Amino acid sequence: MAENGGDAGRGQLSLSFGPVTEKNIEQLRVLNRAIFPINYPERMYKDILAYPDVTHLAYHNDVLVGAIACRLEKTPQGPQLYILTLGVLAPYRGMGAGTALLERCLQSVAANLPEISEAVLHVQVNNEAAIKFYSRFGFEVAETIAGYYKRLDPPDAVLLRRRLQPAAGDGAAA
Repeated sequence: MAENGGDAGRGQLSLSFGPVTEKNIEQLRVLNRAIFPINYPERMYKDILAYPDVTHLAYHNDVLVGAIACRLEKTPQGPQLYILTLGVLAPYRGMGAGTALLERCLQSVAANLPEISEAVLHVQVNNEAAIKFYSRFGFEVAETIAGYYKRLDPPDAVLLRRRLQPAAGDGAAA
């Protein structure tokens, strides 16, 4: 479950950003509980701490309003960015925080991890706002996975994928 709601139309928030650390990981846990219908396991938070370059917290007036949490995964096609969560508290949605978090993460990957050639995430099939949000950034539906979510209704997910860098030997721009 990667994004809850979209960014459309209510003006821009002034945001500051920070990394997730052992000292503030509990803030991320509380934020995720407030936003998502899933209680994420402790293992996910350990994974997040291992990838500080691709996990960001967004603050408005020193209040945590959103976060993007990712990890890097090895695949047969090479390393990829997996977006675990991207969420913004309901009162702050539609004000650019989700967009800013996603852009910041993707720019960080491009600048610091050029070997990462794609970003992927799963979204519940009925989360039209999230699918539309990601499509604005070039993500495309790669496949539908039946029964992906064990405790949600509907349980099916779509896998969204976006190419970040040209593949080796591929002269096309990303």
